[in-house]
Amino acid sequence: MNDESKYEKHYSDEGFWKKLKKVAIGAGLKVVYSGLTLYYALESPKTDAKAKAIIYGALGYLIFPIDAIPDAIPVIGYADDLGVLLFAAGRVAMSIDGVVKQKAKDKLVDFFGESAINQNEIDEVNKQIDGDET
Repeated sequence: MNDESKYEKHYSDEGFWKKLKKVAIGAGLKVVYSGLTLYYALESPKTDAKAKAIIYGALGYLIFPIDAIPDAIPVIGYADDLGVLLFAAGRVAMSIDGVVKQKAKDKLVDFFGESAINQNEIDEVNKQIDGDET
C-alpha cells in the first residue's frame, strides 16, 4: 500500500459494514478482526489525522471492488486485503489499545458467534499489530 489516498476516497462507514456483512465468512476471522480493529481505532482519541488517513486508505482498499488478488479466488482471495490491513495496523499501532481490540473482538462474536472465535487467530493478528511476531 504505497499510496493510502488512492483508496481513502472509497471508504465510507456504510460501505465498510456492507462489505463485512457480505464477506465475513469467506474472508475469515483474521481479515474481519483486522478490519474491525482499524475501524474502532478511528474512534480512539489516540488516533491522529495521519493515522486516520492510513486507516481510511486500508479500509477503502478492503471495500474497493478490484483487488490485486480477486476476492472470489478460494483460499487466497483475501490475502492481499489481510496484508494491507495488517500493514496499516502496524503503522497505527499506537492507536490500537486494549479497548479497541476488545470492541473488535466483541463485534467479531456478532459476525461469527462465540463458538467460532479462535483466540489463537486473534492473538496472531494482535502480535503482528504490536510488532511482536516471535
